[in-house]
Amino acid sequence: MNDEHIKYLDEEERDLDKAIHSIDPSRLRRPSEKMQKAFRAAAQEHLKNETKMNIRIHPEELDRIKQYARHQGLKYQTFVKSVLHKYITGQLVEKK
Repeated sequence: MNDEHIKYLDEEERDLDKAIHSIDPSRLRRPSEKMQKAFRAAAQEHLKNETKMNIRIHPEELDRIKQYARHQGLKYQTFVKSVLHKYITGQLVEKK
């Protein structure tokens, strides 16, 4: 991850980024079939607990959302989900 993205991360996210980038992927082993099955089951269970939502949005607003998402290294749907989560949990507040 480049320095431009790092300034938008909190301390925990920076620690995770540092840990991830310190791993040598060539030294990783493929998980066992049993572990892969467990991962797939966990992912499917997680998706069961989510609900899809469709909204209509002006194309110019969507373009700006996509720009912000790219700037943070996220897909725009993930970015929107993150913003909504932060807002409803009180982590996102208006600047005055």
